[in-house]
Amino acid sequence: MQRLYIATEKFGPSDGPGWENYIAWSGLTQLTEVVTLDGMLCRIVLDEIKDSYWPHIVNEDYMLSFFLDLDFLLSELPDAQELNLLGVIRKPAEDVSLLAWDGFTFLGYDLMDKDVGNSALTNCGGFPEAFANSELSNVGLIMDFERAVEIQQTLRRKYYPPEHHADCDLWAIFRRQAN
Repeated sequence: MQRLYIATEKFGPSDGPGWENYIAWSGLTQLTEVVTLDGMLCRIVLDEIKDSYWPHIVNEDYMLSFFLDLDFLLSELPDAQELNLLGVIRKPAEDVSLLAWDGFTFLGYDLMDKDVGNSALTNCGGFPEAFANSELSNVGLIMDFERAVEIQQTLRRKYYPPEHHADCDLWAIFRRQAN
């Protein structure tokens, strides 16, 4: 189980009309913010790959923004206080909600398409046959591992292959606590 790191911009009520338009479109009125790997909602901070990054990132398609080394990632960030510094686990085989991860708090599970581009939970307009909007936490994630796996399987069974974003991987999302 590999632990990875990524820095994203925050997306919430302080984003004004963009946030208000998103809530109106998505119907996710319970959200206080969105925490996701979806770069359309929470822009990836270090999205340009420098030569010095190669030894510290995942060298795999669609994974070049994920860092293996937290200290290196922190050294490249302008101001981590204003960002979401996330610790993530791709395709966890079991519930990791109680995993002790120094300085990080478990936020929930996301379902990201295979390109790690869109969240099936918060950026696809909903899949009412797979889950109800009310099942998402106040940050747009599923809290229960078994339920997240069930949603993933339902998305694949009911929507895939016609819907690209329904063929998704499960991700556990943790956030670093402010210092």
